[in-house]
Amino acid sequence: MRLTELLNIKYPVIQAGMVWCSGWELASASANAGILGVIGSGSMYPDILDLHIKKCRAATNGAFAVNVPLLYPNIEDHFKVILSNGVKTVITSAGNPEKYTETLKKEGITVIHVVSSSKFARKAQEAGVDAVVAEGFEAGGHNGREETTTLCLVPQVREAVDIPVVAAGGISSGKAMFAAMSLGADGVQIGSRFVASEESSAHAFFKQKVVDANEGDTVLTLKELAPVRLIKNGFYSAVMEAYAKNATTEKLRELLGRGRAKKGMFEGDMEEGELEIGQVSAGIRDIKPAAEIIREILDEYEDTRELMYKRSLNL
Repeated sequence: MRLTELLNIKYPVIQAGMVWCSGWELASASANAGILGVIGSGSMYPDILDLHIKKCRAATNGAFAVNVPLLYPNIEDHFKVILSNGVKTVITSAGNPEKYTETLKKEGITVIHVVSSSKFARKAQEAGVDAVVAEGFEAGGHNGREETTTLCLVPQVREAVDIPVVAAGGISSGKAMFAAMSLGADGVQIGSRFVASEESSAHAFFKQKVVDANEGDTVLTLKELAPVRLIKNGFYSAVMEAYAKNATTEKLRELLGRGRAKKGMFEGDMEEGELEIGQVSAGIRDIKPAAEIIREILDEYEDTRELMYKRSLNL
């Protein structure tokens, strides 16, 4: 398959790079299980990122990448750390990859960019990226303003570009993986399910909050800053109150402040912290080792593929 060959992985699955949740332990466990492990650098200073890369490399011979959200500060310093450590794959998100792609590819680095529309997918391909992640409205964390669902987005992106397409948003099972591949994806990226893994660096309170989430407990908000899907809590209520008072963008930015995501997802403040997670959290009911999660997804994928084949033959 194109994606497995491109990334030198056994299975066409990427573990998403999530701020405060995707450190070296999760990335190396994912890589050891045959998928692409990803370190989420958005919550790291350059020296911390350097440490995580080194620890990940020591813990696995598998393939791993670094996710770099382009809206965050210290981006140039992050890329220096990535280059100095010989990282083979970089996943960029939340911005325009054109400025960095050529430099990275000259160093032999595979570049993947996360997009929320077919328009941005075409622009990413024109910028020279090797693959795109088509991330639907269901996804957690920073999301697209278009609110296009994964079911609609993936086939549109598949039609728009020639490079490999990875589906993301609302995928945490083998059945969902099969559906995404049926829509034309070359593989899938899974985030929220790995938050509730033993190796996730998320706080235990946040992991349990994800497990306890039900339908309708997450909302995409703060589009004036950078759209983000959050679990409803005290902070979310404060955001809604600010909207009711017609708060300016500056007031919303002041409310968000600094370190709000760290406070919630990493430090465990379930009321005042920012809790980023996808809609699929409503279907997550346990915390398991990453390898077990991956095996369950792949087994269900194969079972679903076999079932669909039998149905096509009317067996």
